[in-house]
Amino acid sequence: MNPDWISGLVGGLMIGAAASAYLLMNGRVMGASGILGGLVDLTSRTNVPERIIFLLGVVLSPILLIQFTGVHDTHLTSNVFVIISGGLLVGIGTRLANGCTSGHGVCGISRLSLRGIIATIFYLLSGAISIIIFKNLLGVI
Repeated sequence: MNPDWISGLVGGLMIGAAASAYLLMNGRVMGASGILGGLVDLTSRTNVPERIIFLLGVVLSPILLIQFTGVHDTHLTSNVFVIISGGLLVGIGTRLANGCTSGHGVCGISRLSLRGIIATIFYLLSGAISIIIFKNLLGVI
């Protein structure tokens, strides 16, 4: 089996386990954009430490993985404009969709949420269209 497929499978299982644990322990859906957004716009002051710990885990986990495995090839473009534009567009998209891939895709679909399923279909289609345009037509990725 291709190592990329194995990495994707293991990563998906880890995200699913983390989402399940977050829901069981906190009674809330693990939506990364909502967790970050609550810190940025100060709408949720009651669980700030929990949100900070979650976000530290998101940032530190890849760093620890690199230390233990030595693997650090991300296939990320070196074009800074593309990286910044992509980040801004993802941020805008998560605000427009009232959630992100972890909230709608992982948690929404597993709860059979119609809103989560529809949002997931649209962001997957948007991603596919973006790749077609930016990689194949414009050649910037």
